[in-house]
Amino acid sequence: MESIEKTMDESKQGQALVLENKIGNTKKLFIESYGCQMNMSDSEIVASILGEQGFNTTQNLEDADLVLVNTCSIREKAEQTVRKRLEKYNAVKKINPKMKVGVLGCMAERLKEKFLEEEKIVDLVVGPDAYRDLPNLLEEIDAGRDAVNVILSKDETYGDVSPVRLNTNGVSAFVSITRGCDNMCTFCVVPFTRGRERSRDPRSILEEIQKLSDDNYKEITLLGQNVDSYLWYGGGLKKDFKKATEMEQATAVDFAQLLDQCATRFPKMRLRFSTSNPQDMSLDVIHVMAKHKNICKYLHLPVQSGSNTMLKAMNRQHTREEYMQLIDNILKIVPEMSFSQDMIIGFCGETEEDHQDTLSLMEHVKYDFGFMFAYSERPGTLAAKKLPDDVPFAVKKRRLQEVINLQLKHSLYRTQQHVGKIEEFLIEGSSKKSDLHWKARNTQNTVVVFPKENYKVGDFVNVKVEDCTSATLIGTAVGYSENN
Repeated sequence: MESIEKTMDESKQGQALVLENKIGNTKKLFIESYGCQMNMSDSEIVASILGEQGFNTTQNLEDADLVLVNTCSIREKAEQTVRKRLEKYNAVKKINPKMKVGVLGCMAERLKEKFLEEEKIVDLVVGPDAYRDLPNLLEEIDAGRDAVNVILSKDETYGDVSPVRLNTNGVSAFVSITRGCDNMCTFCVVPFTRGRERSRDPRSILEEIQKLSDDNYKEITLLGQNVDSYLWYGGGLKKDFKKATEMEQATAVDFAQLLDQCATRFPKMRLRFSTSNPQDMSLDVIHVMAKHKNICKYLHLPVQSGSNTMLKAMNRQHTREEYMQLIDNILKIVPEMSFSQDMIIGFCGETEEDHQDTLSLMEHVKYDFGFMFAYSERPGTLAAKKLPDDVPFAVKKRRLQEVINLQLKHSLYRTQQHVGKIEEFLIEGSSKKSDLHWKARNTQNTVVVFPKENYKVGDFVNVKVEDCTSATLIGTAVGYSENN
């Protein structure tokens, strides 16, 4: 898991999705998403498929004919939250017996028998590759049978399903380019719940961005569990590339080429991508980022630990030294690049020395921000089967706090670099704390808040940065930028 979940917006977790009603649709769908941005994106695909089956979305659980929860297996907390929601759905079901309840996504993949047979709490279980089968599965339920499809696919990328944009600010959108993951990190359940890696046809990606551009979106994030290893050679799993014909191999499109195509074709569209894996990050991608002004100078580059012993135990395919060398090489090509990290603290067997290695790696990089978690064992992973979770909770907690404190120090150091400068920001919406201020983001993914004046959502604005906290810049707009 290059944990794409970390780009998640906590405020969107568990929000019911709401779309424009389709005339003629009579059934009501209530759908909530938990976990990663891929799940939010998948819920849009599901809403699109069910829109063709007569369903309009509703925010009112009591009115729903079909209730779906899109789930995550990355952390225990996400699973506990979903279980609580299922209890709530079932309480409503007692009042409205015709309502059907379904579990989608990674937890469906992991707990299929439990949900249907042992606990009998759902009617429908659908894994991440089986959403196209939803119409058939709904017929099964209507006939009074439980419906399950958790078969992982070699080629399902939903390239031809045009997602319905849900809960969007109308400015930024996510476009899925790969599904699945081939990296068998021992702490991660993704390869087992989302299957092996496959990439989407570049034409369908460019068409989706074109539609978003026509709808006036200003920023796209290319999304995948591991975007750097994107490889299109006519379809199929990435691991089967070596079996492809010479012609297929010669005309294959890798991530650097895809990014170049997107940036060239849409020069006014800001581009981001997430998540990157250090072992697959090629400097070709960085050269493409340097070439195009519209590709944001920000990388989410999870390291997970600064200790080679831990990296080996995690089955990460990079060492501490290779990672630091990669950071140094990137900064030679794009000096203004900002970085964020994922860090797992207290992994199996972690010593005090391993922990110090993590802190010293952080000192080397000085990340702009980070996502840090104490290790919690996930059932079904290689670590759960083979490695004892032997770091005491109190030790994990202390080390995590030390990592968080150091990250806060580095975050402040990074935001301070912007103070006194005039930079371009894209307005995303109102500030959470004040309706009189806009919230906007620069190329490095740093947020600024500034007085609204006459600007509006979706404007590119030059802002003079006057102050900062460790998380946010504070400034005043000085005019529109040339990108408007």
